[in-house]
Amino acid sequence: MSIIIKKVTDFYKKDECVKYYKFGKTLGTGSFATVKSAVNKADNTKWAVKCIEKASLAPDDEEALRVEVEVLQMVEHPNIVKLKEVFDCPKTFYMVMEEMSGGELFDRIVEKEKYSEREARTVVHKLATALAYCHTLGIVHRDLKPENLLYESTEENAEIKIADFGLAKLIQGNSMMQTACGTPGYVAPEILEGKPYGGEVDMWSLGVITYILLCGFPPFYDENNAALFATIKAGAYDFPSPYWDHVSDSAKDLINHMLVVDAKKRYSAEDVLNHPWVKDPEGASDKQLPSFTTEMRRYNARRRFRAGIMAAKAIRGMSLLHKKGDDGAADGGVLGAASPVGRSGRGTAAAGGENVQVGHARRG
Repeated sequence: MSIIIKKVTDFYKKDECVKYYKFGKTLGTGSFATVKSAVNKADNTKWAVKCIEKASLAPDDEEALRVEVEVLQMVEHPNIVKLKEVFDCPKTFYMVMEEMSGGELFDRIVEKEKYSEREARTVVHKLATALAYCHTLGIVHRDLKPENLLYESTEENAEIKIADFGLAKLIQGNSMMQTACGTPGYVAPEILEGKPYGGEVDMWSLGVITYILLCGFPPFYDENNAALFATIKAGAYDFPSPYWDHVSDSAKDLINHMLVVDAKKRYSAEDVLNHPWVKDPEGASDKQLPSFTTEMRRYNARRRFRAGIMAAKAIRGMSLLHKKGDDGAADGGVLGAASPVGRSGRGTAAAGGENVQVGHARRG
């Protein structure tokens, strides 16, 4: 089986990956992929290599992999994880990617001695810039969440980058998508309603992330997914005291333009970049957000716990499916599993993180 992708000189190879890279420790594993650290033998640069076993791929997974590679071939942006090259070998497909050793966005933030609106504004600006770039190319990420927002290194000035385009979709002109996919808590209401959608879904997710960046907890939360989705579809959120007392009206105004149920009225990435709170680097307050770190640590602990439970359930379910001879694919993407996980083995570990996402999701 060969994964057919658009071939670019020096990008697509049929050689064995080990001819060019020396593999190191395993960074993560999934049901059909393993991610290893690697060193380029020619120049000693460090990379993360996603090793995907072809025999474990269902037809939908093959198509998803093809689209992911095609998307990552197209992009070159300082805030998007780089795919260097791919190796299509008889039994294994290798993706050589940037090794993101700086950790996830939310984990990084809680370690800061001082955290203010200005730090949050910087992150939002970088992410909006990357999304504006993607949307111009017709690329919709469809699964923007903290686990997919990684720092390239532990250096103070390290870039934050969007990772894991495993659910990304290329759209032409004004065409729309309908497949239900995304992560509970970050998914846009039009996806939950089963309506056709476009790049606006990424802006909703960025709105949720922006909200969390300013208070440390999400705008929509419920242990019961049905209740959570009802809240999202209603756009029912607020800015509770005392947690939002020290956040500027300008920041709240931005969120109010992003978390809009009507996708046609929701801010685009360009709108976000032109909003005063984002546009002016010095416009956001540099004062410490008092309760942020405490709330963020609580939220991080809660989402880690939930992710662990869901991942364990997904692995157990996959095992049962394999015993029955099923290919393991389940319609509805990560929403179908009601869990914060993506397609099997296709998580942040692909870029060097520690979180390995498991489970299957159909593309659409």
